[in-house]
Amino acid sequence: MKTERYSMAFTTGALFYSESVALALLFFELNDWDCVRDKVLSENLLQSRTLNSSKRQCREILSRLKTLERGELDLLISGSTQEQKYLLWLAVCRRYRFIAEFAEEVIRERYIGLKHDLQYDEFDFFFNKKSEWHPELEGIKPTTRNKLRQVLFKILREAELLTVMNTINASMLSQQFLAAIPRQQRKDVFLFPVFESDLKWSSQ
Repeated sequence: MKTERYSMAFTTGALFYSESVALALLFFELNDWDCVRDKVLSENLLQSRTLNSSKRQCREILSRLKTLERGELDLLISGSTQEQKYLLWLAVCRRYRFIAEFAEEVIRERYIGLKHDLQYDEFDFFFNKKSEWHPELEGIKPTTRNKLRQVLFKILREAELLTVMNTINASMLSQQFLAAIPRQQRKDVFLFPVFESDLKWSSQ
């Protein structure tokens, strides 16, 4: 059975917190992602040194933001800093299935198993395991693999899911955050280190 290829193009930047919120605000103003991209590039709103760098960052940020539903984008604009960072982590996971599977199969499993540390070798073990089913991973050079690992851990720290000492932070998913997730995508909460019993879904 043929498996879907992983996209591993997440070596650009990290969480892009402030940039993502700014572009989401711009989307609500323009209501068109193409117009957002054009304005960002023409006015160098990301303050990149080169046009190519601006294009690369803009493309990466927009590809993540486009995975969010309207209610989630609303909360990205109006929510707390923690809610905003959680939403951006959600967007990263939706954009990159490899990261989503790492989040659920490694981070959350370690958390609910009361193993609250996350070391680089957990990434290496997971990467090697997935390589058995995904030949595209076998072609990745060691330097690129190290960069992918470095960026992923940086994203986790910026999303406040991992401390600088590599301890997994329990996610405190607010009622507002849970309400923003569409009913058909509720399983996405398992992309966070959280116990199912701690989730308080609204009855609405």
